[in-house]
Amino acid sequence: MKIGIAAEIKKDENRVSMPPHAASEFVKRGHTVYVQAGAGKGSGFSDDDYIAVGAKIQPTAADTWNNADLVIKVKEPQESEYAFMRDDLILFTYLHLAADEQLTHAMLDSGVAGVAYETVEDKEGRLPLLEPMSEVAGRMASQVAAQYLEKHEGGRGVLMGGVPGVAPAHVVVLGGGTVGTNAAKVALGMGAKVTLLDIDIERLRYLDDVMHGNFQTLYSTAGNILEAIKTADAVVGGVLITGARAPKLITREMLKDMMPGSVIVDVAVDQGGCVETTHPTTHSDPVFFVENVLHYGVANMPGAVPRTSSFALSNATLRYALRLADKGLDALKADIGFLKGLNTYAGKLTYPGVAEAFNLDHVSPADVLGMVAEPAL
Repeated sequence: MKIGIAAEIKKDENRVSMPPHAASEFVKRGHTVYVQAGAGKGSGFSDDDYIAVGAKIQPTAADTWNNADLVIKVKEPQESEYAFMRDDLILFTYLHLAADEQLTHAMLDSGVAGVAYETVEDKEGRLPLLEPMSEVAGRMASQVAAQYLEKHEGGRGVLMGGVPGVAPAHVVVLGGGTVGTNAAKVALGMGAKVTLLDIDIERLRYLDDVMHGNFQTLYSTAGNILEAIKTADAVVGGVLITGARAPKLITREMLKDMMPGSVIVDVAVDQGGCVETTHPTTHSDPVFFVENVLHYGVANMPGAVPRTSSFALSNATLRYALRLADKGLDALKADIGFLKGLNTYAGKLTYPGVAEAFNLDHVSPADVLGMVAEPAL
């Protein structure tokens, strides 16, 4: 198969989907790898690094996309890339379609087979291709909160860990999944007081057992969230509903009860955000204020640490990408978790969470691939 490694063009995005060592694995299996010139530069990989492992450098995005049977990316296609999508192409990347109706319709119109990292599941129902970037974003969230709590950044002027005789910052974390757990871990490491809310009691019990330091859990209700954010110096939004829009857990009205200069880092922004007043921002222009509360809404947080992120992402995606290269979409037929990654195919929407977001019809991925039955777990 012909594999395309496209350069990322989303603003301030420096990751690459496959570092050279990963590209070499496709070459070893007899596949041809086309890498867009400069695709790895932001992560510290030169074109010569790719040539050394047997990849072929393509001068333009058009050359890379048009020569490929399978395009592997990091972020969803941008508007200028819509024209490259076609009905005989497999696109393997983060899509987050439930937050982007325009992209959803562009993919349906093109007929492209869109396989989304964020909806692939393993046998335990976890999200193995979302997890590494959630780990990065969660850890970054507390670092970002600490930065923007500084007075010159617009924050309250509070040190995360405090000092002897002065209380530390209070960090409220919404969601006890990968993002929330990593955010809490780093905030606790900085010496902050952390309150984490979730609706999964068993998860709260687990986190209560393994977290150390000034840590408490609360069952997530609107009332408990409101009480927690009243004393919060920083809030991290780490809520996820797989493949669907994030629920709005903090409303604009609730912001009026927060302290002026407090900080919200909404990691869920690429799924629409779990804060009503959040909208996507960029690393170049990351923050804005609503009701005197600083909002950070960068939708590609791991892009700020592209070398770490590119290695972490490819560690997770490579084995799936190799299966697509070896077998095409037949790779999905043998693995129900991988099958759940199919979001669009031949002009049809195949993921219910996206259909619900935009009130569109959808069909099961098994049906569109002509499967007699879905594979067993």
